[in-house]
Amino acid sequence: MKAFFYFYTYIKLMKQLFIIIFSMYVAHAAAFTKKDTLLGSNGMGRNWWNVLHYDLQLDIDLDNHFIEGKTILCFNLINPMRDSFQLDLQESLKINTLFCKKKNSKDSIVLNFKRDKDIYWINFAKQTFKKGDTLELIINYEGKPTEAKNPPWDGGFVWKKDINNKPWVSVACQGKGASCWFPCKDLQSDEPDMGARIAINPSNNQLMVVANGIAHEMNDTISVTDPISNEKSSKIFYNNYYTVTNPINNYDITFYIGDYVKWTDTLHGEKGILPLSFYVLKNNENAARKQFSVVKPMLHCFESWMGPYPFYEDGYKLVEAPYLGMEHQSAVAYGNQYQMGYLGKDRSKTGFGLQFDFIIVHESAHEWFGNNITASDVAYNWIHEGWTTYAESLFAECLLDKESANAYALGTWELIQNEQTVQAEKGVHKEGADIYTKGAAIVHMIRKMFDNDDQFRQALRKMNQTFYHQTITESQLENYWETVLSSKLDKAGIKAFFNQYLRSTDIPKLETKLEQGKFSYRFTNCMPNFSLPIVLSNQNEAATKYPTTEWKSIAEDNLLEDWESILENYLMEVE
Repeated sequence: MKAFFYFYTYIKLMKQLFIIIFSMYVAHAAAFTKKDTLLGSNGMGRNWWNVLHYDLQLDIDLDNHFIEGKTILCFNLINPMRDSFQLDLQESLKINTLFCKKKNSKDSIVLNFKRDKDIYWINFAKQTFKKGDTLELIINYEGKPTEAKNPPWDGGFVWKKDINNKPWVSVACQGKGASCWFPCKDLQSDEPDMGARIAINPSNNQLMVVANGIAHEMNDTISVTDPISNEKSSKIFYNNYYTVTNPINNYDITFYIGDYVKWTDTLHGEKGILPLSFYVLKNNENAARKQFSVVKPMLHCFESWMGPYPFYEDGYKLVEAPYLGMEHQSAVAYGNQYQMGYLGKDRSKTGFGLQFDFIIVHESAHEWFGNNITASDVAYNWIHEGWTTYAESLFAECLLDKESANAYALGTWELIQNEQTVQAEKGVHKEGADIYTKGAAIVHMIRKMFDNDDQFRQALRKMNQTFYHQTITESQLENYWETVLSSKLDKAGIKAFFNQYLRSTDIPKLETKLEQGKFSYRFTNCMPNFSLPIVLSNQNEAATKYPTTEWKSIAEDNLLEDWESILENYLMEVE
């Protein structure tokens, strides 16, 4: 009977435990919607096809804020075809017609489709396409695109007028998603391998259109063929079109319409001649030429630290935008009002942040981090923002000196809130917290682990080479640094380091004590195997020590005087 009682009690406890765990799971899952999962994951409607190229043709009615577009989405089947194809296009826009054909074929097939809020499900059930086929979707759509409430953070179309009351229009959509203005696979991990073509036709043909990549002359009239009837008609395009030859994030594809003036230059860079182009509102040309003079020394600095500019084939453009800024690949958006710092403010509160234009430097550095190396899930977008934010310090070092740059980096740590983890939940289109400042602090700590700037520089350059034009997971990045830092710290320690600062809000504490002629130290409030090097130094000597979660000791007569000073380089507390 006693044995039965114990068994019954055990079963009852396990049942209660299951209910608690299941309830916690349901509560956690309820925080994310079906829409979050469909947008944030490579699900059943996405994982069997791969985007190769986007061809965007867009008519824009500037007065009525209305667009009519045609997108040709070229893709190949990387897995056996499924019944349903997920195409993303937000509710403010609607598809009128949709056709599919094999690339280079004249024969098109009408496909049925069904709307589910921001997604169109396209029926491929009766098709006979096979794995390896290259296909094109021809999508005609229209509508009033979502207007950005607070660009670039709350994104969408930006409809403004310049000082002369002329239209000034653009789009910024990183958080909102590119599907707010063209139908696409709105997934960060699937960039078009062969780039994009962008042809924008505004209703006012006196304005200039700028987009990503290289500009090409377009004839006034082009021939358009209906994919069903094969009937030909004429269409007038007033502006150039642009081609991007490199892979590009969906949210980086953009355009600018304005009363612009343009000038060009070249950079003799590490890979040869890089074409530079600058577009600003006509009234701002004098101020812009002065402010933009930083571009060439900045690019030389970044190439020195991070490797060659990643998009020589598409050039570098800096374009005045009707919002603060954005890292649009090869067409960086600038809206810092020709001020130094961040709209005239120093985020580091050291004074060094007012020595350069924050937006030019930060958004241009994204060409290496975010555009060249792209996180495959927004959950670890610290790969974009943390490394880019630290690049500000690298430029400050080129511009000023290492001591000033170090002060700038540490000054920005005051902005860290540390209320949520840097890495967020994967597969639900959710971004982590403190990805800028705490992300940059992580990079700064990695640099300090080297204690050798040349080694850090080479590792940074190799990182951009290793992941050139790739979308990567957090594991790929962390494994790279585990290997690179293996001579400085064991792999278990590096794993614990990333877990500590990316997936926890706990701040390590360094505890010390002086007893019986021995000085002892250890880390607490941290992951198992956590370790970081600290330097004990005085006027005569220095020694690197590696505290862990276990007490370590040295003799009191070997105690060096200012050992605490090195801790300013690490995000930790001292007791």
